[in-house]
Amino acid sequence: MIPVTRPFLPPKHEYEQYITGIWKRQWLTNMGPLSSDLELKLKDYLNLKHLLFVTNGTVALQMAIKALNLTGEVITTPFSFIATTSSIVWEGCTPVFADIDPLSLNIDPTKIEAAITPNTSAILATHVYGNPCDVVAIEQIARKHNLKVIYDGAHAFGVNVNGRSIFEFGDISTCSLHATKLYHSIEGGLVITKDENLLKKLAYMRNFGFDGPENFAELGVNGKNSEFHAAMGLANLKYIDNILTKREELALHYIQRMKNVRVTMPLWHKTATNNYAYMPVIFESEEALLKCQKILTLHEIFPRRYFYPSLSAVLPYIDKAAMPVTDDVARRVLCLPFYYDMDNEEIDLVCRLILRAQNN
Repeated sequence: MIPVTRPFLPPKHEYEQYITGIWKRQWLTNMGPLSSDLELKLKDYLNLKHLLFVTNGTVALQMAIKALNLTGEVITTPFSFIATTSSIVWEGCTPVFADIDPLSLNIDPTKIEAAITPNTSAILATHVYGNPCDVVAIEQIARKHNLKVIYDGAHAFGVNVNGRSIFEFGDISTCSLHATKLYHSIEGGLVITKDENLLKKLAYMRNFGFDGPENFAELGVNGKNSEFHAAMGLANLKYIDNILTKREELALHYIQRMKNVRVTMPLWHKTATNNYAYMPVIFESEEALLKCQKILTLHEIFPRRYFYPSLSAVLPYIDKAAMPVTDDVARRVLCLPFYYDMDNEEIDLVCRLILRAQNN
């Protein structure tokens, strides 16, 4: 079987060394020494001044919305994981969709301004598949209309734009460290901001708003993560450069083998590094996609229609909206199996089967 993804795991004994220390200290959660060490090491690796390790990427988004005191409408993308939109609704705001760019698959800046109303308070954009949004255009729009900007960087670990971490952009950026991501702590997330006052507020929020044993500074939530998750994050961080290198090698092999396959790939940001988080391909039609998916499944190869369907068309708790580009792309995009310990022979098999489906 070839699944769509498989989590990277460090040598078991290295993780066990961290676990032994947890047993000795009996400090299991509430920002113990491993969680604090992971924050420091991630700030150093990503070259960021501020960073918070939290429960998961969804909580990170909810904390970001709450910390910025957002109300009313938040413009966002319909082409993303459900957490991007559900976090907006969960925090009492109204998501307003702007269609995506057909090449990058990110939110189209030219569609954002038309969606702004007197009730708009922010833009929440996703770096889809780790591919950076047009952060310059979005910042210009936000400044013009006095809007806050949150970036959902769930897929974007390690990506740089013009030599700067993608997480430096916006008022707040978030990242997911879920087990499916190229770098993970089993469950986990990051909240990043350059604003020291905002960081302090977020740090209070992460721990129920506590400011000492008997005082409260903010409305808070249980956004902390455990020492066991931090241990996995620390163990995996030792291998991150190797992970990124191996994924690039595999991605280039995929691209080479798909030269004769009738698919396209998202256009990557021209001044950004690529973390090769996913292997998305866009078919000529939904019929062609389904035909390829069927033959792959028959051979126990399991790609994923990621993201399908468009969030603007299916969520029962928001009004449906026509998004022509997203609706079209979502029907035709398929993420192929892609993970660290995949080998070239497995990639060759996937590509041969897709080619066979297209030629029959």
